[in-house]
Amino acid sequence: MLNRSPMPRRGIRIAAVVAATTLAAISLTACQESSGGTGGASGKVGVALIVKTTTNPYFVAMEDAAKADASKDGVSLTLAAGKKDGDATTQIQAIEDSISRGDKGILITPTDSTVNTAIAKARKAGIYVIALDTAPDPAKAVDITYATDNFAAGEAIGKWAAAQLNGKPAVIGLVDLFSDQVASVDYDRDQGFLTGMGIPTADKQKNGDEAPTGSYTGGKGGTYKIAGNQASNGDQADGRTAMETLLSKNSDINVVYAINEPAAYGAYQALKAAGKEKTTLLVAIDGGCTGVKQVGQGIIGATSQQYPSKMAQLGMEAIVKLAKSGKKPSVSAGLDFFNTGSKLVTDKAVPGLNSISSADGAKSCWGN
Repeated sequence: MLNRSPMPRRGIRIAAVVAATTLAAISLTACQESSGGTGGASGKVGVALIVKTTTNPYFVAMEDAAKADASKDGVSLTLAAGKKDGDATTQIQAIEDSISRGDKGILITPTDSTVNTAIAKARKAGIYVIALDTAPDPAKAVDITYATDNFAAGEAIGKWAAAQLNGKPAVIGLVDLFSDQVASVDYDRDQGFLTGMGIPTADKQKNGDEAPTGSYTGGKGGTYKIAGNQASNGDQADGRTAMETLLSKNSDINVVYAINEPAAYGAYQALKAAGKEKTTLLVAIDGGCTGVKQVGQGIIGATSQQYPSKMAQLGMEAIVKLAKSGKKPSVSAGLDFFNTGSKLVTDKAVPGLNSISSADGAKSCWGN
């Protein structure tokens, strides 16, 4: 999820280079008022927020919410981030640093399962670990996850796309996240979209193994052909390359699913260069301010809006409450995580499918 347009920031972020590693972790030194733990020099609760990358405004929104809560609740907050989406090495180093400080809690958007061993070490050291945005695999690798129901978010845009087809044949290109890493956010969104389209999936934790042709049952139903899956790394430039590759495989693509809005905009650029932007349904997930604006401009047909600020806020509050009262948070009923919700944003509403307009989506982009 990289290379979004910059968002306004509500604080001054000071970059610091973490010693003993050549990879950068970004720390908010202004918030490091104590040594961490439940009572450092200032008696504050030590919390580390470790996100995938700060080149992505989605995660900057998390940082902003965490900083606001830190100043309100007396938290010594340390921020860290990978240099890009998929940078597990820096996340692991940030976890090690948190253990050394004796933090009370860690909030992390885990890159993939390669960070699980470090998370287990932190939990063994008595640190309460909360995943944000991306549920780890397995879910019990952390104490609790605050996240969008990514499958449901994907399902909503799949239902919307199927309805827009109005029974026409669907030639589908899927712009996924990774090709060499496995992340729940990747397969949940992809397979949620296909399920919303009414296309049966196979392995629930694997992309690209569904039948390449068949019938979809969403909307009025019709036939489908899957042109292929291409990784974008959640990045605009890579999203364009992914779309170009898909078009080279099948120039008749008329439905494009994208893992997020930067990848969707990259795909749009490729579609526009090929003269197909007006005849292709493009859907995504995120609901950021830029993406919602693109819905209003007709670039993206529909997106599922999620709420990263709420994830960070709830995570911060949970750790402070645990430190003060010993009370632990609970998951949502019927799920193995706490669902922070999502809303379908589109200016082409479908009867029977709950949605909000791009104008309404702009009022709540990445907020609570």
